[in-house]
Amino acid sequence: MSAAPGGPAATREPEYVGFWARVAAALLDTVWVTLLLLPLLALVGGPGYFTLEHALSATPSLRENLVSYGIPAVVVIAFWRRTLATPGKMAIGAQIVDADTFGKPGFGQLLVRYLGYYVSTIPLGLGLIWVAFDPRKQGWHDKLANTVVIRIRR
Repeated sequence: MSAAPGGPAATREPEYVGFWARVAAALLDTVWVTLLLLPLLALVGGPGYFTLEHALSATPSLRENLVSYGIPAVVVIAFWRRTLATPGKMAIGAQIVDADTFGKPGFGQLLVRYLGYYVSTIPLGLGLIWVAFDPRKQGWHDKLANTVVIRIRR
């Protein structure tokens, strides 16, 4: 990031957002995504959708899978594309940027980042926990997409 002309430094290293702040953002995002999905799943799955019997006996339909997985993907990537953040990241003053340029990531990077969440989560969440130990606070999904999460300087 460039400092103002005539400023004391030509460049400044951004502030990378750490593990606990990102956990807080993820919790906030989980709440709003859940509030978005519950009525849609009830509509698609019918009145017995949220019963234990349905959970134990039914294989999700294509429509239920599209609502459960497709809609969150589209909505989250749309937020990232438009604002460089989800509402949770906005609440903590963070943005997702390209790791090399600190500019806006491309659509392909954002798609890889989203799919990378699955890679990060499957081995007991190790790829997410990685944020706590990485010098640039990158999870595996960030490394795969060549993105970083930085604090917005106002």
